[in-house]
Amino acid sequence: MSSTVLPGFTPWPSADAQRYRDLNCWTGETFGDVLTARAAAAPDAIAVVDDANRWSYAELDHRSRALATGLSRLGIRRHDRVLVQLPNRAEFVEVIFALFRLGALPVFCLPAHRQAELVPIATASAAVAIITCGTHQRFDYAALADSIRQQVDTLRHLLIVTDDSATALPDDARDIAEFRDEPADLPEPNAVDVAFLQLSGGSTGIPKLIPRTHDDYLYSVRRSAEVCELGSDTVYLATLPVAHNFPMSSPGILGALWAGGTIAMTPDPTPATAFRAIERFGVTITGLVPPLARLWVERAEAGNTPDLSTLRVVQVGGARCQEELARRVGPALGVTLQQVFGMAEGLVCYTRLDDPIDVVVGTQGRPMSEHDRLAVVDDDGNEVPPGTDGNLITHGPYTIRGYYDNVEANARSFTADGWYRTGDIVNLRPDGNLVVGGRAGDWVNRGGEKVSAEELEAHLLDHPDIRDAVIIGTPDPVLGQRICAFVQPADPAHRPSLMTVRTFIRERGVAAWKMPDAVVIVDQFPETGVGKTSRRDLRQLLADGAHQN
Repeated sequence: MSSTVLPGFTPWPSADAQRYRDLNCWTGETFGDVLTARAAAAPDAIAVVDDANRWSYAELDHRSRALATGLSRLGIRRHDRVLVQLPNRAEFVEVIFALFRLGALPVFCLPAHRQAELVPIATASAAVAIITCGTHQRFDYAALADSIRQQVDTLRHLLIVTDDSATALPDDARDIAEFRDEPADLPEPNAVDVAFLQLSGGSTGIPKLIPRTHDDYLYSVRRSAEVCELGSDTVYLATLPVAHNFPMSSPGILGALWAGGTIAMTPDPTPATAFRAIERFGVTITGLVPPLARLWVERAEAGNTPDLSTLRVVQVGGARCQEELARRVGPALGVTLQQVFGMAEGLVCYTRLDDPIDVVVGTQGRPMSEHDRLAVVDDDGNEVPPGTDGNLITHGPYTIRGYYDNVEANARSFTADGWYRTGDIVNLRPDGNLVVGGRAGDWVNRGGEKVSAEELEAHLLDHPDIRDAVIIGTPDPVLGQRICAFVQPADPAHRPSLMTVRTFIRERGVAAWKMPDAVVIVDQFPETGVGKTSRRDLRQLLADGAHQN
């Protein structure tokens, strides 16, 4: 099929694209092609399981075709953007493959997102529909989606994945079950087309939407599956929200499908829930962020757990895993630890399953593809000497060349010759493995979720009792970083407390992971020589024992 470029998408230069095809990185397959091929090769093999469903590859293929047909009848077309906000459940896979087959673009939203995040995302993507669930973990997602639809003019459709046909739906919302039609032949996209939009961590203002094509993302999925040694006997447990790049493709649920294995979904990642799922589904591999890894390790070390003997690999990524914790993962859970460092924009690094233990616990791995290109540079763009900390920049066959329809972000994040500025400070060792030192910009990486300091500061400045505010990330042995709000009160007699600040931000519809962990009241902010607020000096105040509440 011929392809038309999605407006706002920055394609790879034609010479690079042809080289990636010649290298067999880009194979011309689409996600729909992969699912169809797996269903033909092993129709009865189990593709997806959760607490309520157990679908074979043939069933998943049929369901995605049926839903694609119904969504086409509804009027969803090629290049239409569709917000997908679903918890970890089998229908997530059905929905995204239905959209892939149509050439419509899922815009992956997290279950924790609320109005403050979803309205800008829907606006920036010009989404035409929202697909969500009813109530999950006592939160009404259908009502949230309805409120978003009322605020964004382009949104025409609200589709709900329900557990019960009797579930009350908002006005004009439709149960997605109405659109599982008899499959019909539909024109499918080309592999060079954009397949979906992901969210860049810590976006503020205009959200940074990441366009991934079938060609480039399937290469990332394939290499991840190969490096992680997945096969048809793999059972990947999705513990983290599957809209994240890590559990989606590193190797994630898509890597499991590419290898002909099984996806197991669990509604929450706590040891009590996940350990039972490991025993029930025979899980072989899963991925965690460091705070979750610590919870799992502590629970396993306490003893009397379900049978975890099928579990072979536990990946830890999303934030740097401290060596103290890394050394405990393998012995506690009886697994091989694999560290993962990557970004939704592209580059993914892994420690290998046969790496020496010092590499596994002391580094964040090396690039998964021999075609990845890395450089470590100073603030002026000059390469630093080997073994020196610097800013990581990269390009390659699965690293994007620009955000979707965002000229300003592209100017900040990409060099003139197409290298992506990751914003990470790293040290590149002689053996090719990276040691990640932190973020160069004013982001806080709290438990694997990247929070924009600027965004939180903007919310705080709207509080009537706050004259000025600065957000700082501080080291934390469990979360990686905590969020500390330095606040200048508008009236020294009215000093806002942590509870006051958290309540104010929560009432503005901000996701829970962005809540400050501490508030420090100051009369004035320290300044640099050019009059800017010195974040370094604020961090030193904390190190010197500044009072937090």
